[in-house]
Amino acid sequence: MSSKNQNTAVSNEGSGFRREIGLFGGVSIIGGIMIGSGIFYLGSYVLQRSGMSMGLSLIVWILGGLISLMGGLCYAELGASMPKAGGNYVYLNEAYHPAVGFMCGFSSWLLGGAGSIAAIAIAFPKAFSTLVPISDLTVKLVAIGLIILLTAINYVGVKQGSIVQNIFMVAKVAPILLILVLGIFAGKQTPDLSPIPASSPSIGGMIGMIAFAIVASLWAYEGWTNLNIVSEEIRNPKKNLPLALIIAIVGCTVLFTLFNFAVYRVLPIDQITSMIEGGDIYLGTEVANTVLGSAGQIVVVIAMATAIFGSLNGCILVFPRQYYAMAKDGYFFKSFAKLHPKHKTPAASLIVQAIISIALVLVRDLDQLTNLVIFSSMLFNTLTIGAVFIFRKKMPDLERPYKAWGYPVTVVITLLIFIGLMINTLVEDPVTSIIGLVVPALGFVCYHFFRWYNSRQSA
Repeated sequence: MSSKNQNTAVSNEGSGFRREIGLFGGVSIIGGIMIGSGIFYLGSYVLQRSGMSMGLSLIVWILGGLISLMGGLCYAELGASMPKAGGNYVYLNEAYHPAVGFMCGFSSWLLGGAGSIAAIAIAFPKAFSTLVPISDLTVKLVAIGLIILLTAINYVGVKQGSIVQNIFMVAKVAPILLILVLGIFAGKQTPDLSPIPASSPSIGGMIGMIAFAIVASLWAYEGWTNLNIVSEEIRNPKKNLPLALIIAIVGCTVLFTLFNFAVYRVLPIDQITSMIEGGDIYLGTEVANTVLGSAGQIVVVIAMATAIFGSLNGCILVFPRQYYAMAKDGYFFKSFAKLHPKHKTPAASLIVQAIISIALVLVRDLDQLTNLVIFSSMLFNTLTIGAVFIFRKKMPDLERPYKAWGYPVTVVITLLIFIGLMINTLVEDPVTSIIGLVVPALGFVCYHFFRWYNSRQSA
């Protein structure tokens, strides 16, 4: 048997999934989720937290990318050695206890995943509000229509969903690169790239400032953990999954850093400071208007709309595979464990996810709801990185086509960074963080219920 056939046979054992996602498809899923409308405004938060130092803010963007890459390398080792649908649910399940994996997946199903889909869907029509007035009712109707449309596309096959992802990955990057290139080469400013803020903080203050700014940059890098969830549908996952993670995270790091450098080439620091103090954080939009004139606003709207559309499709494609894995293990609704007989997609998971997402679209305080799962999400990501150590000890003979570079030093550093970020989040917003643990706590109760119920049904 050829190595290609062996790979398919081993990785698809007991699964009806089709391997339709190639290397570019994997890059598109990560990049499609990571590159959103935030590229036009998140630089304001990073710059603010960097003490308005352009040089320090660019260093922070690079550090945020390096931290994401170090985490991505841990996920690459886990995904290449265990290419199963479900991603971190599978790793938490195997490394700690099935209840831990279930709490992670349940939080995503009830709020995190569906909440992200609802928030992104609402952002799409709002991107056009600068060109035409849009009522709140229209925003909700368009958001609901988008969720239904993309759910239908992903229902009929992962190939169709991946094609949409690839198309919108290219479509979103093109206008962003246009603004970036014009900004760097047509910009007339010579930015001060000194890494020392004007306030001249102490060494301790500088470290705290950098850490606070890195958290803001990580908002832009959010999304690299999701590719592992569809690893059972990636062609040659032992090679393509690590490669896709590395290419996407490094590519996004370069893109985010250069885009913010382009902002500094076009806008003088006085104008940037005035905009931020006045509440206008869309520095990227101002750059487009400056270098492209009247066409700038249209280019920005196109870039934002395509970025949001691709991000939404990526989320709808990815998350149901985690619920499928939970059900396949006997811990969730049995219908979620069934693939469509023709399309080989987790049909029931997709439909229920759409229903929950649409319900959340109708909820006013959506941001408050999704904020509740931020802390628990960070907790589960930290535990997943820790799983690298556990698997190395518990399963020393497990085939590892890719091993995290610099193990164990780099993995220890990554784990400590993620623990530090988690503590920072708890300190900055203790009430929301603690309340947010209610969702996984409810998941713990539901885990025992499903385990009892499904065991009785099987008896």
